[in-house]
Amino acid sequence: MNNSKVWYITGASKGIGRSLVEQLLLQGNKVAATSRQSSALSEITSENFLPLEVDLTDEKSIAKSLEKTKRAFGKIDVIVNNAGYGIGGAIEELSEQEINENFNVNFFAVVKVIQQALPYLRNQRSGHIINISSIAGFAPGPGWSIYCAAKFAVTGLSEALANDLKPLGINVTAVLPGWFRTNFAKPDSIAFSKRQIDDYSFLRTAHQKMNEIDGKQLGNPDKVADTFIELVNNQNPPALLFLGSDAYNRANDKITQLSHQIQQFKNLSASTDFEE
Repeated sequence: MNNSKVWYITGASKGIGRSLVEQLLLQGNKVAATSRQSSALSEITSENFLPLEVDLTDEKSIAKSLEKTKRAFGKIDVIVNNAGYGIGGAIEELSEQEINENFNVNFFAVVKVIQQALPYLRNQRSGHIINISSIAGFAPGPGWSIYCAAKFAVTGLSEALANDLKPLGINVTAVLPGWFRTNFAKPDSIAFSKRQIDDYSFLRTAHQKMNEIDGKQLGNPDKVADTFIELVNNQNPPALLFLGSDAYNRANDKITQLSHQIQQFKNLSASTDFEE
């Protein structure tokens, strides 16, 4: 039985996206992959591979890339919204442009890809949308307020869409990775606010931790493909998947903390009810 599928993956020139493409091809899948410059994907040679130069802020560019994928491979089974970048800084420090650019790539590009992909998946009455969020989109850390907000939006969108699209045979999962040994901690995947306020100097200490962990991350990006294949072959996949033991532990800590907080303020929560 041939379980190979057609995958459409954004942000595939590096990091988890690049590893995912390479491992999926090794296992006989067909892969269409986007990058801002197709030359970034030129080293991958396979008859099952379609490199696509796509501007993820442009709906027409996305639509054309999906049309090319359908023409090349006959169908689209899995959409992986992987493109994104981190931005550090206090919210006071970040400019409107820096905030908008981060949301455009990390969130609104996800929305645009899903909107353009859904007609294909609806017509098939099948498919799986995997949105790469982050553990920071569930249990935020200090110094990444806007990045966390964008990833929270991806997580929330995914959970809501899982309800909306399940009746159409389409599954949706937000994947929330912890630290993986990729280039995400390097300058080409991370930006920082140009403006810096002295009172937030303690956040620079939190940012420095990224440099300290670089090269020592627990997550192996070459194992992600097997996880995703198992995910899309599951008859009842989760709406949220925490990827990596560090993400799993951080999520559990957040859930425990949240449960205690809900109970602590139970009476205050109920205080606004009508008294019958």
